[in-house]
Amino acid sequence: MAVSDQIEQLIEVPIESLGYELVGVEYIKNGQHTVLRIYIDAEQGIGIEDCERVSHQVSGILEVEEPIGSAYSLEISSPGFDRPLFKQRDFERFAGSEAKLSMRLPIQGRRNFKGLLHGFSDGDILIEVDGEVYELPLSKLSKARLVA
Repeated sequence: MAVSDQIEQLIEVPIESLGYELVGVEYIKNGQHTVLRIYIDAEQGIGIEDCERVSHQVSGILEVEEPIGSAYSLEISSPGFDRPLFKQRDFERFAGSEAKLSMRLPIQGRRNFKGLLHGFSDGDILIEVDGEVYELPLSKLSKARLVA
């Protein structure tokens, strides 16, 4: 299981109990520097106080559970206008919106797709690019964001 998935399992319920939605987790290891970025959202939007509240809660959990064995920077953020997309529910919720997707490996000769989301079906993200609908496996997704 990926580190980001482990962390998500540890923090999702505590974040929801504070009244926030856990949008997703990014675990970025770049040489000696590691960043753990957690995206949260709420109906009323997200302010600095919200990020601080979640940071305090998550820090305590991560100190006890220790899913990351080395030093890291913790960032709590709102998803913003170019919201990252992580899960099936995101692709269903934002069907009809424009998005940019990057795949880990090429699919039909390309790794990057920018177009209109058509939702999700049988484990695949459906996106229309230049009039053609592609079925991209969520399991092979590297990164996805809404286009602001």
